[in-house]
Amino acid sequence: MDVTTISSFRAARTRADLALAPGEVPIAGGTWLMSEPQPRTTGFVDLTTMGWPDLEVGPEGLRIGATCPIATLVEWAQGRQTRRTTSLATPPSDWAALALAPRAADALLASFKIWTTATVGGNVCRTYAAAAMISFAVALDGVAHCWAADGSERRLPVADLPTGDTTNALAPGEILRAVEIPAAALRSRATLRRIALAELGRSGSVVTGRVDADGAVVVGVTAATSRPVVLRYPGVPTAAELRADVEAAEGYYSDPMGPADWRRAVSATLALRVRHDLLQETA
Repeated sequence: MDVTTISSFRAARTRADLALAPGEVPIAGGTWLMSEPQPRTTGFVDLTTMGWPDLEVGPEGLRIGATCPIATLVEWAQGRQTRRTTSLATPPSDWAALALAPRAADALLASFKIWTTATVGGNVCRTYAAAAMISFAVALDGVAHCWAADGSERRLPVADLPTGDTTNALAPGEILRAVEIPAAALRSRATLRRIALAELGRSGSVVTGRVDADGAVVVGVTAATSRPVVLRYPGVPTAAELRADVEAAEGYYSDPMGPADWRRAVSATLALRVRHDLLQETA
């Protein structure tokens, strides 16, 4: 689509370049910005020219640059050697939970062509309830590293970034620099279950679960709720406890992709399947 209101385009190369003038918005992949009219937008500021590394591996975990294409994360997590991944460090062999990355991406209602352009940061910052990269980050206690226009920065859990469907806690002019995934979560056993009204439709509910090395369990509910729900247990909860907690969660909503009562019911069912998966892996 032609965004006819745009009168300026500039490439950001330093942090100072990220200060936005009135009417300017940051752009990376641009898959959403170019999908519909942007009447209040008069200028684009390209983030891809900042030169942020796509993926960085360290003892503390994985750092995903906000401008990393979803395809790069998926191919790297799968251990595939492509033009996008050949220069990247090999994933540590004990990061079993990386398998959630391609499974979460499969929940994204988009073709592989979109994966090569759409960025992890863009998907997170758009904060659709069904944002696939939010599901992935929430499952593994991902942290959003944000840069402010005044040069300050902060970190907050990705689970706390969405404030509703398509709204978020980013301040005006604030930029997502990276999503950080802790190594302990990446070494966990993790699973993902998803449902949609249509076979290739937008997710109606995504439920993730993981068991950490100390036996603690984390269950995440996304897509069915307007903001992520994170449930924590010292061990695998009973089926009755888990069902009750999921059904009692707040934020289930209705839209053309499914009514709130259906989302609540299927989320509880998916949670029990996630519990079954975790028990099978523990046995």
